[in-house]
Amino acid sequence: MTTVRSLPAPPTAIRPGAVARTGLYAVLAVNAAVVAYFFVQAGFASNALIVLGRLAGLYGALVMAFQLVLVARLPWLDRRIGMDRLTSWHRWTGFSLLWTLLAHVVFISFGYADGAGAGPVTELVDLAETTEGVLRAIVAFGLVLVIGAVSARYARRRLAYETWHFIHLYAYVAVVLAFTHQVAVGTTFTSSAAATTYWYGVWAVALGSVLLGRVALPLWRNGRHRFRVSAVVHESDDVVSIHITGRDLDKLPAQAGQFFLWRFLTKDRWWQANPFSLSAAPDGHSLRLTAKAAGEGSAALRHMQVGTRVFAEGPYGAFTTLHRTRTASLLIAGGVGVTPIRALLEDLDGHAVVIYRVASERDAVLHDELRDLALAKGAELHLVTGGPVPDKLAPRELGRMVPDIADRDVFLCGPPPMMNAVLGTLDDLGVPKQQIHFERFSLAG
Repeated sequence: MTTVRSLPAPPTAIRPGAVARTGLYAVLAVNAAVVAYFFVQAGFASNALIVLGRLAGLYGALVMAFQLVLVARLPWLDRRIGMDRLTSWHRWTGFSLLWTLLAHVVFISFGYADGAGAGPVTELVDLAETTEGVLRAIVAFGLVLVIGAVSARYARRRLAYETWHFIHLYAYVAVVLAFTHQVAVGTTFTSSAAATTYWYGVWAVALGSVLLGRVALPLWRNGRHRFRVSAVVHESDDVVSIHITGRDLDKLPAQAGQFFLWRFLTKDRWWQANPFSLSAAPDGHSLRLTAKAAGEGSAALRHMQVGTRVFAEGPYGAFTTLHRTRTASLLIAGGVGVTPIRALLEDLDGHAVVIYRVASERDAVLHDELRDLALAKGAELHLVTGGPVPDKLAPRELGRMVPDIADRDVFLCGPPPMMNAVLGTLDDLGVPKQQIHFERFSLAG
């Protein structure tokens, strides 16, 4: 089989993801400077602790607004950065928010307590009882503490997705309470007409982004496309494919490798939304997802009835061919992570090598489809079975299967332990990071 040697991207090319990331950093930096300007313009309190507390509160409000933009699922950002990275940033800025708000509460309490000659706890209680908006701020801070606690990895791994998602909805309550607190007692907020306009603008953009990306756009798309289950195919004892049809699917901006949040509108499942990748490239007529029975939600798909209405949010993810820099590709799939990889293979041009890692051959779901597709596209397919992932995909073994690996775009999807091991192997082989594409949300099951 002839290997087509890839050509590198032009050295002057600017990747869409880099533009989006730079734009986000620039917007945040500019807003941080504007907040500092209005803070100085409003004047300082006589107590240094109160000054620090107010500044921490302002930056906490800015971070909270930025948080909303990160999770608004705006298509422009998601296609360029991906939900995986946006969610990672959301998580880390969430902890930044927690610390800035904690600093705000502590500095303000100690600052006012110093002037009143009382203890900080007593002064905080007194502020809540006598100052408008402070009690709302305390409730908002308590909600942020709870959300931060359930976001810790230890708690996240032990909570059902639906429980974790429901608790996070209280973040919107915290946002509203924090905003009303800022309006009621924020000296910087009311220091000038420009400052008031600025802060109203910040919150309008943040909340407007959420309403647009998470409410208006999904409602509009589902009203337009009217998704329904058209077929249920049992791929194995614990894996099922769901075929979805609808109206005007050729106008749905979905790409191979992306995923949707699927909500099947049955009596017992309408309130559950689960992320499943597309397991076939969209053809303008139907969509397909393939899921393994890894939990209650995915196991229930085996009993889905043809004709069931579906509410789909998406498409999401930057795990597509949009950011390719080479004409040759390497696709590495682990377990049910093969679903977006199979869709990508269908969509890729140029020479491709596919490595499919499973525990045993009977676990190789969609292997027959992959084999036929590889034959049709002139791609190489390697089925790797048994043994721990690092042993089977060690640098020497991977380098033998794909000698020109450094000249290929690498698409990777699988369980997190496998992905971490393979990412280490790719680093050992000297594959440039800009040629490695993955998104942890692109998993089914």
